[in-house]
Amino acid sequence: MPAIGFAVLYRWRLHPGREDDFVAAWAEMTAAIRRERGGLGSRLHRSDDGTWVAYAQWPDRAAWEAAQAGESVAPAAAAVMGAAIAERFPAIPLEPLADLLSTGGGDD
Repeated sequence: MPAIGFAVLYRWRLHPGREDDFVAAWAEMTAAIRRERGGLGSRLHRSDDGTWVAYAQWPDRAAWEAAQAGESVAPAAAAVMGAAIAERFPAIPLEPLADLLSTGGGDD
């Protein structure tokens, strides 16, 4: 079972009609964070109650904290995301204790 050192849950409510903009900007931001800040990637979800949820993985808490300290790695994407967000909930840091999530690659 691969070890995942740290994860963060992000939640938002979006302005109606801005969902596609948000998804594209989120993908750009996630790729930039992986490339420039050491993030391990993220998954984006829409919940039944209309909130949007992203689960992001990091090597450890220190890497996540360091990534928060600098300027945005993708300012244009951050601006698009910000314009699409109607309500932002506090991030929820998570310490993974067990990982049984399949990647669907067949070697899990």
